[in-house]
Amino acid sequence: MGIDGHTQLVGIMANPIAHVRTPQLFNESVARQGLNAVCVPFHVLDNDVSRVLQGVGGARNFIGMIVTIPYKERVIDFCAELTETAKLVGSANVLRFDHEQGAWTGGNFDGEGFIAGLRGRGYDLRGKRVLLLGSGGAGKAIAYSVALEQPAELVIYNRTMARAEELVERLRSVAMLANVHIQAGDNDPAGFDVIINATSLGLHDNDEFPMPVERLLSGSLVCEAVVRNGNTPLLAAAEHKACNIHHGQHMLYGQIVQISGFLGFDLRAEHVAHILGP
Repeated sequence: MGIDGHTQLVGIMANPIAHVRTPQLFNESVARQGLNAVCVPFHVLDNDVSRVLQGVGGARNFIGMIVTIPYKERVIDFCAELTETAKLVGSANVLRFDHEQGAWTGGNFDGEGFIAGLRGRGYDLRGKRVLLLGSGGAGKAIAYSVALEQPAELVIYNRTMARAEELVERLRSVAMLANVHIQAGDNDPAGFDVIINATSLGLHDNDEFPMPVERLLSGSLVCEAVVRNGNTPLLAAAEHKACNIHHGQHMLYGQIVQISGFLGFDLRAEHVAHILGP
Protein backbone atom coordinates (compact mmCIF):
# COMPACT_ATOMS: atom_id res chain seq x y z
CA MET A 1 0.00 0.00 0.00
CA GLY A 2 1.38 3.40 -1.00
CA ILE A 3 0.45 6.74 0.53
CA ASP A 4 0.71 9.89 -1.55
CA GLY A 5 -0.92 13.29 -1.97
CA HIS A 6 -4.11 11.72 -3.34
CA THR A 7 -4.65 9.30 -0.45
CA GLN A 8 -8.05 9.55 1.25
CA LEU A 9 -7.93 9.38 5.05
CA VAL A 10 -10.28 7.41 7.29
CA GLY A 11 -9.96 7.38 11.07
CA ILE A 12 -11.17 5.01 13.76
CA MET A 13 -11.75 6.42 17.24
CA ALA A 14 -11.91 4.43 20.46
CA ASN A 15 -10.78 4.36 24.07
CA PRO A 16 -8.81 2.15 24.49
CA ILE A 17 -7.53 1.82 20.92
CA ALA A 18 -4.74 -0.79 21.02
CA HIS A 19 -7.13 -3.73 20.57
CA VAL A 20 -8.81 -2.49 17.37
CA ARG A 21 -8.28 -4.58 14.25
CA THR A 22 -10.19 -2.47 11.73
CA PRO A 23 -7.14 -0.54 10.42
CA GLN A 24 -5.35 -3.76 9.48
CA LEU A 25 -8.46 -5.17 7.83
CA PHE A 26 -9.37 -1.96 5.97
CA ASN A 27 -5.85 -1.24 4.77
CA GLU A 28 -5.12 -4.77 3.56
CA SER A 29 -8.49 -4.97 1.80
CA VAL A 30 -8.31 -1.64 -0.05
CA ALA A 31 -4.69 -2.36 -1.01
CA ARG A 32 -5.72 -5.68 -2.57
CA GLN A 33 -8.17 -3.79 -4.76
CA GLY A 34 -5.78 -0.92 -5.50
CA LEU A 35 -7.87 1.78 -3.78
CA ASN A 36 -5.94 4.84 -2.59
CA ALA A 37 -7.13 5.11 1.01
CA VAL A 38 -5.78 4.45 4.49
CA CYS A 39 -7.35 3.93 7.92
CA VAL A 40 -5.50 5.25 10.97
CA PRO A 41 -6.33 4.80 14.68
CA PHE A 42 -7.29 7.75 16.90
CA HIS A 43 -6.95 7.21 20.64
CA VAL A 44 -9.54 9.71 21.90
CA LEU A 45 -10.24 10.36 25.57
CA ASP A 46 -13.73 11.26 26.69
CA ASN A 47 -13.06 14.98 27.10
CA ASP A 48 -11.55 15.22 23.60
CA VAL A 49 -14.37 13.74 21.49
CA SER A 50 -15.80 17.15 20.59
CA ARG A 51 -12.41 18.66 19.80
CA VAL A 52 -11.46 15.76 17.50
CA LEU A 53 -14.73 15.70 15.55
CA GLN A 54 -14.75 19.45 15.15
CA GLY A 55 -11.14 19.52 13.97
CA VAL A 56 -10.52 16.59 11.62
CA GLY A 57 -12.95 17.88 9.00
CA GLY A 58 -10.53 20.70 8.33
CA ALA A 59 -8.40 18.25 6.32
CA ARG A 60 -9.99 18.08 2.87
CA ASN A 61 -8.78 14.54 2.25
CA PHE A 62 -10.26 13.31 5.55
CA ILE A 63 -13.54 11.65 4.61
CA GLY A 64 -14.81 9.74 7.60
CA MET A 65 -14.43 8.26 11.05
CA ILE A 66 -15.19 4.70 12.10
CA VAL A 67 -16.44 4.66 15.70
CA THR A 68 -16.21 1.95 18.33
CA ILE A 69 -16.32 1.50 22.13
CA PRO A 70 -17.32 3.65 23.98
CA TYR A 71 -18.46 6.41 21.60
CA LYS A 72 -21.09 4.88 19.28
CA GLU A 73 -23.99 6.52 21.11
CA ARG A 74 -22.25 9.76 21.98
CA VAL A 75 -21.29 10.66 18.40
CA ILE A 76 -24.97 10.86 17.44
CA ASP A 77 -25.02 14.34 18.98
CA PHE A 78 -22.47 15.55 16.41
CA CYS A 79 -24.42 14.36 13.35
CA ALA A 80 -26.58 16.59 11.16
CA GLU A 81 -28.05 13.48 9.49
CA LEU A 82 -28.41 9.80 10.35
CA THR A 83 -29.22 6.72 8.30
CA GLU A 84 -32.50 5.03 9.19
CA THR A 85 -30.75 2.28 11.16
CA ALA A 86 -28.56 4.72 13.10
CA LYS A 87 -31.64 6.81 13.90
CA LEU A 88 -33.63 3.81 15.08
CA VAL A 89 -30.96 2.34 17.33
CA GLY A 90 -29.51 5.66 18.51
CA SER A 91 -25.90 4.85 17.73
CA ALA A 92 -23.43 5.13 14.86
CA ASN A 93 -20.33 3.11 14.06
CA VAL A 94 -19.20 5.27 11.14
CA LEU A 95 -19.38 8.99 10.35
CA ARG A 96 -19.02 10.54 6.89
CA PHE A 97 -17.93 14.17 6.61
CA ASP A 98 -19.48 16.48 4.03
CA HIS A 99 -16.90 19.18 3.38
CA GLU A 100 -19.33 21.41 1.49
CA GLN A 101 -21.88 21.41 4.30
CA GLY A 102 -19.31 21.09 7.07
CA ALA A 103 -21.41 18.36 8.67
CA TRP A 104 -21.29 14.71 9.74
CA THR A 105 -23.69 11.97 8.63
CA GLY A 106 -23.84 8.91 10.89
CA GLY A 107 -24.51 5.32 9.87
CA ASN A 108 -24.60 2.00 11.69
CA PHE A 109 -23.63 -1.29 10.08
CA ASP A 110 -22.91 -3.39 13.19
CA GLY A 111 -26.13 -5.37 12.89
CA GLU A 112 -25.97 -5.87 9.12
CA GLY A 113 -22.34 -6.90 9.42
CA PHE A 114 -23.13 -9.37 12.19
CA ILE A 115 -25.85 -11.05 10.13
CA ALA A 116 -23.63 -11.09 7.02
CA GLY A 117 -20.91 -12.79 9.06
CA LEU A 118 -23.34 -15.45 10.29
CA ARG A 119 -24.68 -16.12 6.80
CA GLY A 120 -21.16 -16.39 5.47
CA ARG A 121 -20.60 -19.33 7.81
CA GLY A 122 -23.94 -20.97 7.01
CA TYR A 123 -25.95 -19.94 10.09
CA ASP A 124 -29.64 -18.94 9.92
CA LEU A 125 -31.50 -17.33 12.85
CA ARG A 126 -35.01 -17.91 11.52
CA GLY A 127 -37.06 -19.82 14.10
CA LYS A 128 -34.24 -19.86 16.68
CA ARG A 129 -34.36 -18.77 20.32
CA VAL A 130 -31.76 -15.99 20.63
CA LEU A 131 -30.27 -14.40 23.76
CA LEU A 132 -28.53 -11.07 23.22
CA LEU A 133 -26.20 -9.84 25.98
CA GLY A 134 -25.76 -6.06 26.00
CA SER A 135 -27.87 -3.19 24.70
CA GLY A 136 -25.17 -0.58 24.12
CA GLY A 137 -24.12 0.83 20.78
CA ALA A 138 -23.36 -2.49 19.08
CA GLY A 139 -26.08 -4.37 20.94
CA LYS A 140 -28.84 -2.08 19.69
CA ALA A 141 -27.85 -2.49 16.06
CA ILE A 142 -27.41 -6.25 16.39
CA ALA A 143 -30.80 -6.56 18.12
CA TYR A 144 -32.55 -4.81 15.25
CA SER A 145 -30.88 -6.92 12.57
CA VAL A 146 -31.43 -10.15 14.51
CA ALA A 147 -35.13 -9.31 14.91
CA LEU A 148 -35.45 -8.81 11.15
CA GLU A 149 -34.28 -12.43 10.71
CA GLN A 150 -37.53 -13.59 12.37
CA PRO A 151 -36.22 -15.66 15.26
CA ALA A 152 -38.76 -17.56 17.35
CA GLU A 153 -37.76 -15.37 20.29
CA LEU A 154 -35.27 -12.61 21.04
CA VAL A 155 -34.42 -11.98 24.70
CA ILE A 156 -32.29 -8.93 25.48
CA TYR A 157 -30.23 -8.72 28.67
CA ASN A 158 -28.41 -5.69 30.03
CA ARG A 159 -26.89 -5.13 33.45
CA THR A 160 -29.13 -2.05 33.68
CA MET A 161 -32.50 -3.66 32.97
CA ALA A 162 -34.12 -0.33 32.11
CA ARG A 163 -31.82 -0.03 29.08
CA ALA A 164 -32.84 -3.48 27.84
CA GLU A 165 -36.52 -2.65 28.32
CA GLU A 166 -36.07 0.66 26.47
CA LEU A 167 -34.53 -1.17 23.51
CA VAL A 168 -37.34 -3.74 23.50
CA GLU A 169 -39.94 -0.97 23.33
CA ARG A 170 -38.04 0.77 20.55
CA LEU A 171 -37.93 -2.43 18.50
CA ARG A 172 -41.61 -3.14 19.12
CA SER A 173 -42.44 0.23 17.59
CA VAL A 174 -41.08 -0.91 14.21
CA ALA A 175 -44.04 -2.10 12.15
CA MET A 176 -42.20 -4.95 10.42
CA LEU A 177 -41.28 -6.41 13.83
CA ALA A 178 -44.86 -6.55 15.10
CA ASN A 179 -45.00 -10.36 14.96
CA VAL A 180 -41.54 -11.00 16.43
CA HIS A 181 -41.48 -12.07 20.09
CA ILE A 182 -39.01 -9.68 21.79
CA GLN A 183 -38.60 -9.22 25.53
CA ALA A 184 -36.10 -8.20 28.20
CA GLY A 185 -34.79 -10.97 30.42
CA ASP A 186 -31.88 -12.35 32.41
CA ASN A 187 -28.55 -13.70 31.16
CA ASP A 188 -29.18 -17.43 31.70
CA PRO A 189 -28.20 -19.09 28.38
CA ALA A 190 -29.91 -22.44 29.07
CA GLY A 191 -32.50 -23.28 26.43
CA PHE A 192 -31.30 -20.80 23.81
CA ASP A 193 -30.14 -21.88 20.37
CA VAL A 194 -27.98 -18.79 19.87
CA ILE A 195 -26.23 -16.58 22.45
CA ILE A 196 -24.64 -13.31 21.34
CA ASN A 197 -22.20 -11.31 23.46
CA ALA A 198 -22.53 -7.67 22.42
CA THR A 199 -20.85 -6.33 25.57
CA SER A 200 -17.19 -5.30 25.79
CA LEU A 201 -16.49 -8.16 28.22
CA GLY A 202 -13.86 -10.36 26.61
CA LEU A 203 -11.44 -7.70 25.43
CA HIS A 204 -9.16 -8.77 28.28
CA ASP A 205 -8.37 -12.24 29.62
CA ASN A 206 -9.31 -11.24 33.17
CA ASP A 207 -12.77 -9.94 32.24
CA GLU A 208 -15.71 -11.59 33.95
CA PHE A 209 -18.07 -13.69 31.85
CA PRO A 210 -21.15 -11.85 30.56
CA MET A 211 -23.31 -14.83 31.59
CA PRO A 212 -23.10 -18.01 33.71
CA VAL A 213 -21.13 -20.24 31.34
CA GLU A 214 -21.87 -23.34 33.41
CA ARG A 215 -25.45 -23.05 32.11
CA LEU A 216 -24.43 -23.38 28.46
CA LEU A 217 -25.77 -26.44 26.68
CA SER A 218 -23.78 -28.37 24.08
CA GLY A 219 -24.75 -27.61 20.51
CA SER A 220 -25.68 -23.98 21.17
CA LEU A 221 -24.10 -21.33 18.96
CA VAL A 222 -22.14 -18.76 21.01
CA CYS A 223 -21.24 -15.57 19.15
CA GLU A 224 -18.91 -12.69 19.95
CA ALA A 225 -18.94 -9.08 18.86
CA VAL A 226 -15.55 -8.60 20.55
CA VAL A 227 -12.72 -8.83 18.01
CA ARG A 228 -9.40 -10.28 19.18
CA ASN A 229 -6.96 -12.93 18.06
CA GLY A 230 -8.02 -16.40 19.09
CA ASN A 231 -10.82 -17.18 21.51
CA THR A 232 -12.19 -14.76 24.06
CA PRO A 233 -12.65 -16.30 27.54
CA LEU A 234 -16.34 -16.78 26.69
CA LEU A 235 -15.63 -18.62 23.43
CA ALA A 236 -13.00 -20.79 25.13
CA ALA A 237 -15.52 -21.77 27.81
CA ALA A 238 -18.22 -22.37 25.19
CA GLU A 239 -15.91 -24.60 23.15
CA HIS A 240 -15.13 -26.57 26.31
CA LYS A 241 -18.89 -27.11 26.71
CA ALA A 242 -19.10 -28.50 23.15
CA CYS A 243 -20.86 -25.42 21.80
CA ASN A 244 -20.39 -24.04 18.31
CA ILE A 245 -18.51 -20.73 18.38
CA HIS A 246 -18.51 -17.66 16.14
CA HIS A 247 -15.70 -15.09 16.42
CA GLY A 248 -16.23 -11.34 16.42
CA GLN A 249 -14.11 -10.74 13.35
CA HIS A 250 -16.80 -12.31 11.16
CA MET A 251 -18.99 -9.29 11.98
CA LEU A 252 -16.12 -7.03 10.94
CA TYR A 253 -15.61 -8.94 7.70
CA GLY A 254 -19.33 -8.63 7.05
CA GLN A 255 -19.55 -4.89 7.52
CA ILE A 256 -16.28 -3.57 6.05
CA VAL A 257 -17.78 -3.55 2.52
CA GLN A 258 -20.84 -1.63 3.77
CA ILE A 259 -18.74 0.87 5.72
CA SER A 260 -16.50 1.43 2.73
CA GLY A 261 -19.49 2.04 0.48
CA PHE A 262 -20.91 4.55 2.98
CA LEU A 263 -17.58 6.40 2.87
CA GLY A 264 -17.50 6.40 -0.93
CA PHE A 265 -15.24 3.41 -1.70
CA ASP A 266 -16.45 0.62 -3.96
CA LEU A 267 -14.70 -2.13 -2.02
CA ARG A 268 -15.76 -5.52 -3.36
CA ALA A 269 -16.32 -8.48 -1.05
CA GLU A 270 -13.83 -10.71 -2.84
CA HIS A 271 -11.02 -8.33 -1.83
CA VAL A 272 -11.81 -8.33 1.90
CA ALA A 273 -8.78 -9.75 3.68
CA HIS A 274 -9.58 -12.44 6.25
CA ILE A 275 -6.47 -11.70 8.24
CA LEU A 276 -7.76 -11.59 11.82
CA GLY A 277 -7.66 -15.23 12.82
CA PRO A 278 -10.59 -17.70 12.93
